[in-house]
Amino acid sequence: MIHKESKCLQVGVLGCGPIAQFAHFESCRKARNAELYAICDRADDLRERMEAVWQPQKAYSGYDEMLADPRLEAVIIATADAFHVPLALKAVQAGKHVLIEKPLSHSLDECRELTGAARSTGLVVRVAHNKRFDPGIQFARDFVNRRMGDMLALKAWYADSTHRYTVTDNVQPLPYKSTGAIKPGFDEKADKERYYMMAHGSHLLDTAMFLGGRIGSLKARLKEGFGACCWMIEVDFESGALGQLDLTVAVRMDWHEGFQIYGEKGSVLAKTYNPWYHKSSDVECFSEEDGQYHRPLGADGFTYRRQVEGFADEILHGAPGTGTGLDEGTHIVRGMLAIRESVRSGKTVHLDQLKLEEF
Repeated sequence: MIHKESKCLQVGVLGCGPIAQFAHFESCRKARNAELYAICDRADDLRERMEAVWQPQKAYSGYDEMLADPRLEAVIIATADAFHVPLALKAVQAGKHVLIEKPLSHSLDECRELTGAARSTGLVVRVAHNKRFDPGIQFARDFVNRRMGDMLALKAWYADSTHRYTVTDNVQPLPYKSTGAIKPGFDEKADKERYYMMAHGSHLLDTAMFLGGRIGSLKARLKEGFGACCWMIEVDFESGALGQLDLTVAVRMDWHEGFQIYGEKGSVLAKTYNPWYHKSSDVECFSEEDGQYHRPLGADGFTYRRQVEGFADEILHGAPGTGTGLDEGTHIVRGMLAIRESVRSGKTVHLDQLKLEEF
């Protein structure tokens, strides 16, 4: 049963493509503190079908028209990556809170422009790294911050699978598509190194920084073969902890994602599942103080809905947010650029001394 709170955030979703269909429409409908107030897409056939299925109060063909609606309070940007920042800027300028699909951008200049525009407004602007709302990962972070003491090292891995689409085609509904969909002026998937890093590496870096803090420097190697890309990344966190990150797309096995953390008073071991299972990570936290393992059930693993609820709680109640902010989102973009620069130079790259500014 869906139980709505008396005050709900009125949300508009921009873009009616697959990520909106698979995640954001349902999240807004099921969230305890948000409503799917509006949808917006220029493709008439797609918008009309989504309006019939999800029954928002409003459906707009024009983004400016939706932003001009005084009842609209927040926007979810669910478009192609290249459009994220320009469309988020328009929302901020219209006085709307914003949740932007990851990655934030492919350009540090864009990140700075959006951060500058949002800084003085008091608006909540977040990047949709939904894995921060995985109950297991949240449990691990709480253990790290409260019970583990100093962090010695963090190892994290994210390996997409050659069998991923077999799985997702079975658990997801068929997406509706339109020939009228707006696409960037270039093929975002043509450069596999760039595409895999932005689509998957952004998740890996966000999880690593959610648990280990900001990354100071890194050194990366890339191996390509039989259609796969494998990055091995040595990391120095600003805290002094060491890191080892593995991004591989795609492994010849099941989805393989997780992390290990070694600390002063304990350790953490986690396995994260394909996100479309809506299943919490399996997490075990060992405490040296009581000699016991601590493991959450995490029954509610719908991270996309939990993300919307966290976003709405920040806006409606001033709750402390755990979502990825613009500073963190920008640092993730820095990290991805640093990996690309390190692969090419063979050297350690300090994130505050980047030469690359854009993919």
